[in-house]
Amino acid sequence: MFSLCYLPTAGRLTITMIKARNLKAMDITGASDPYVKVSLMCEGRRLKKRKTSTKRNTLNPLYNEAIVFDVPPENINQISLLIAVMDYDRVGHNEVIGVCRVGNEAESLGRDHWNEMLTYPRKPIAHWHPLMEVWANYYYY
Repeated sequence: MFSLCYLPTAGRLTITMIKARNLKAMDITGASDPYVKVSLMCEGRRLKKRKTSTKRNTLNPLYNEAIVFDVPPENINQISLLIAVMDYDRVGHNEVIGVCRVGNEAESLGRDHWNEMLTYPRKPIAHWHPLMEVWANYYYY
């Protein structure tokens, strides 16, 4: 669950990562060490990325962390957000638990959430989003 809020006068897009539930267990302990990576995308290219803190040993992390991107009003229709929930691993690579996308290029709920944010500027709009399973490096395309 995350909220989107856009301030057109300041050109500021705020994504507040609220929480996740029932994440897939990625570690042998039966839990995960999830964090969220948010990529600001434009025409398939990643412009910027930010991430939340890592929550240790949980499948139901609570974040309540805001991520802010500067997006001028004239560019808001060209961008989208790629949100990847990752499992932090001390050894080897961090694994992708799942991804979702919001923006004009997104499908169904991702596009609806984006449009609702644009319809009600300055108001945080929160929704639950299902995570899509991904294959190796799929989420970079």
